[in-house]
Amino acid sequence: MRFDAELWPHQVGEAWVFVSLPDEESEYIRGIPRELRPGFGAVKVRVTIGATTWLTSVFPQSGGGAYVLPVKKAVRTAEGLEVGDVAAIELELV
Repeated sequence: MRFDAELWPHQVGEAWVFVSLPDEESEYIRGIPRELRPGFGAVKVRVTIGATTWLTSVFPQSGGGAYVLPVKKAVRTAEGLEVGDVAAIELELV
């Protein structure tokens, strides 16, 4: 999956920063069999932003919204990203 998304904070002043997956990608992940989305629906992924690749999980927002991807501080620093920036994201289910 490839898409562009804006970085947003979980709450103002918090260290947790996310991007929301587009609707089409979120719906695709919701279509994955439940046994492959254990617990609260998280799915393991390999993510690349710029020259940085890492393993993490995407998970559904409460209330059935889009799936969200956490973007850790080390990635934001390495890629020069801040809240409000738009990142080009490549995401692979693992």
